[in-house]
Amino acid sequence: MPAPPQPVATTLTHSAIFLVVTLKPGPQCRDTVTGLCSDMSSLLRAIGFRHPLRRLSCVMGFGSEAWDQLFGHPRPAHLHPFREIKGVHHAPSTPGDLLFHIRATHMDLCFELAAQIMSRIGDVATVVDEVHGFKYFDERDLLGFVDGTENPAEQAAVDATIVGHEDAAFAGGSYVVVQKYLHDLTAWNAVPVEQQEKIIGRHKLSDVELREEEKPPYAHNVLTNIEENGEQLQIVRDNMPFGEIGKGEFGTYFIGYACSPARIETMLDNMFIGNPPGNYDRILDFSKAVTGSLYFVPSATFLDNPPSYTAGATS
Repeated sequence: MPAPPQPVATTLTHSAIFLVVTLKPGPQCRDTVTGLCSDMSSLLRAIGFRHPLRRLSCVMGFGSEAWDQLFGHPRPAHLHPFREIKGVHHAPSTPGDLLFHIRATHMDLCFELAAQIMSRIGDVATVVDEVHGFKYFDERDLLGFVDGTENPAEQAAVDATIVGHEDAAFAGGSYVVVQKYLHDLTAWNAVPVEQQEKIIGRHKLSDVELREEEKPPYAHNVLTNIEENGEQLQIVRDNMPFGEIGKGEFGTYFIGYACSPARIETMLDNMFIGNPPGNYDRILDFSKAVTGSLYFVPSATFLDNPPSYTAGATS
């Protein structure tokens, strides 16, 4: 029977905390983090039991260097650091050893779980990015467009996100890429709605996709549509708006799950470099990527019983 995955393809929620941390070296760190892994399911039960209808969940992912530090070998086949992209616009690679993607219908449960996690690992981990996301009206981002319309559902979501026989030792796992984008809303809101729709590839009010002949080649949904042998290669996005009024900071936290990071990397290459080169995603004229990291999300079974460290040549 295949190992059950972590809840990467769960139904989207109205609140989320994205927590990225870096780890200190040493055996104490390894023991502390693997202890948290073993306790994660009980933490979720204890906190989520207070409000079961609020659907608390958490996905825990490991960066390439953290995997080497915590588990050694074997390694997931396609785990590597996020690859910086230098194109018309820049996608930076930023530090991140562990990712916690915490979701619920209400922020209180997300906050409590995040606090409990850091109480367990705070002596060996440093938070380098923390974003509190929220759903904005009818599933829209702060640019005013519905986000996530083309997500696959049910079995199609599982097929898009979960590793299978191609990497049997890590079947039930997934890969996830996260990026924090900051929007220049003043500049964006000065763009006529008709041009905004061409940049996104959808009508703003109705969310109906533009007809193919209406879409310019730089439309976001053109550049992020990836096909192989005539088949669309899908990912699951759970992007969330975030912002701080006092700082004048408004953005979208991109998070994409896939059975191979190559799917997401191809989409990002198309966006930042262009397809063909120079035909880049015009959203990036208004949205700046300020973080970028990649993680492997092992199966729930792996997380409940993390293996002992095994030394070996790194790849």
